[in-house]
Amino acid sequence: MNKLAVQKEIVIVGLNHRSAPIEVRESVAIEHSYLRDALTRLQNYPSIEESVILSTCNRVEVVAAASESRSAFSDISGFLAEQKGQRHAAALDEHVYSYQGADAVRHLFRVAASLDSMVVGEPQILGQLKAHYDAAHQAGSVGTILHRLFHRSFSVAKRVRSETGIGSGAVSVSSVAVDLAKRIFDRFDDKTVMLIGAGKMGDLMARHLQSHGVRSLMVTNRTFERAVELAERIHGSPIRFEDFPQYLKMADLVIGCAGAPDVLVDAHLVEKVLRERKQKAMFFIDIGDRRNFDAKINDLDNVYLYNIDDLKSVAEENLQGRSHEASKAEGIVQDEVESFIRWVGSLEQVPTITALRQRFDEIRRREIEKSLGGSLKDLSEPQRAALEDMTSAMINKMLHGPISQLKNNHGSDDEATLYIAALKKLFDLEGK
Repeated sequence: MNKLAVQKEIVIVGLNHRSAPIEVRESVAIEHSYLRDALTRLQNYPSIEESVILSTCNRVEVVAAASESRSAFSDISGFLAEQKGQRHAAALDEHVYSYQGADAVRHLFRVAASLDSMVVGEPQILGQLKAHYDAAHQAGSVGTILHRLFHRSFSVAKRVRSETGIGSGAVSVSSVAVDLAKRIFDRFDDKTVMLIGAGKMGDLMARHLQSHGVRSLMVTNRTFERAVELAERIHGSPIRFEDFPQYLKMADLVIGCAGAPDVLVDAHLVEKVLRERKQKAMFFIDIGDRRNFDAKINDLDNVYLYNIDDLKSVAEENLQGRSHEASKAEGIVQDEVESFIRWVGSLEQVPTITALRQRFDEIRRREIEKSLGGSLKDLSEPQRAALEDMTSAMINKMLHGPISQLKNNHGSDDEATLYIAALKKLFDLEGK
């Protein structure tokens, strides 16, 4: 008899805005265009059966279905360390977290429902999650387990969004950034803002700024057509990307939300701009997937730089009014985790039940053949058929109890695992 298939376990290893500062997250981040190559390298590890990589400004995580969780944790940690250019995963140990089984499922569901986001309730993470799942699916690194897991996470996010008020108030990074800007300036109508990046985040940012009174808004983007499109929608001024440095002197507030892998504004440029502005104060808010502004800018006089991590305190204040809704969302997540874990358990129940039936049927057939070759050799064909039916019915009745118990078990995960292990051991279902 062939051995039963090894059960895959869901594992997650990663780091986020709570476990690691932005410079560490950046060091292991993976550009979307490199995801396929990264997934291919990840799949080369023997322990990794399926994998999805999630890489955003606030988190870098590997979600995997693994044949052996301990090896998977080590392999994924090593993979992340390679991204950082370190020889050993220990360099990241203080920042990396890991989950397995139900805890991993719960973590992913919380991520999808934006309960693990810096801005709880923000809707952008679900789109990012779908995009990274699609990339993994196209790369061929998604199988039955992660396909079901991610699609269930999308459903969980939809439930949370429709059944709770978690999305009320300031629920996006861009809205929190505007809240921070409101603390910096007493008024917006006499300030000029430069927006670097005209993607979804830039669009949201522009709308939030205008709703709070900003009248003078410059938009620049690597693709000039996108800057023009956004500027037209918001009645702003489009700036060619190669020209934006010379327009910086006009900006009181500069917001970076471009998906650029490199720093776009360095300290030397800002120092020059300040001289042109006669040292009039400037504020920079950096919300790009990778930092758009050089951290050394903050060392200059009359310049104030805030990055994604600096928005945490504002986000936490905004969450206080939605804490009850967050609690309701956690309850939905827990219900969905239990449902998903039962489905995962059923994946091992099926081969166990099949193997159990096969083992009993083998015994039944051997004994019938022995009897038909001996004392029952003179039975007629109808009698032989009746014997087959009778013995098959006996086997079904004997197996009904244990199979029903296995299928309908609603106890803990450990209890279900115990039933399966007992059946395998008692009936040698993993025998050679």
